[in-house]
Amino acid sequence: MIIVITGTRKGIGRYLAEHYLGQGHNVIGCSRDTTTLSHSKYYHYYMDVSDEKDVRKMFFGIKKNFGSIDVLINNAGVASMNHSFLMHIKTIYDIIDTNIVGTFLCSREAAKIMKDKKRGKIINFTSFAVPFKLEGEAVYAASKAAVITLTEVLSKEYAPFGITVNAVAPAATKTDLVKNVPENTMNNLLKRQTIHRYCEFHEIVNVIDFFINNDMITGETVYMGGI
Repeated sequence: MIIVITGTRKGIGRYLAEHYLGQGHNVIGCSRDTTTLSHSKYYHYYMDVSDEKDVRKMFFGIKKNFGSIDVLINNAGVASMNHSFLMHIKTIYDIIDTNIVGTFLCSREAAKIMKDKKRGKIINFTSFAVPFKLEGEAVYAASKAAVITLTEVLSKEYAPFGITVNAVAPAATKTDLVKNVPENTMNNLLKRQTIHRYCEFHEIVNVIDFFINNDMITGETVYMGGI
């Protein structure tokens, strides 16, 4: 398969890239910063997913070099935990641009390629911050709520072309997004989940594989850990 994953420099994106490379797939990744991931079937673009010119250039290159795309995983995301009184406008725009605009642009350009063969899978990343209405994450939660709505609408628009669009909301996971959050805050969050522990990377892969291997599921969001 030809699998495109955004935000592969570290964290979940890096794990996903290594996982699918290990299965023998061609993986195209991207990030705003340099990457140390090196593999004969891995191809990397240095770009900003919210920059339309960058996104179009990447997908033009993918179509030229590979001819098609089987799976797009919109993993790239930005988070910031702060009281709304203290949120800087630059941070607000960065969250919105990456989480909403980036997801939309990559989905649109990937779908244009997928529709030619009447088949494709798009998997978006949302967050447990949406149903939990987490204090201190007003803009982040709002951006991830928008991703859910985007997923539902695009699933209807792309269905005639054989493309499914779904979303996964991992439970609390040990990534850079939470490393600076106070321990007591994270412990309180884990208690709010139905399953009171951190989510593991391989468990996220299980949900993504479920979407990849199912042609009759679209417009859905899976909340991991229980809400």
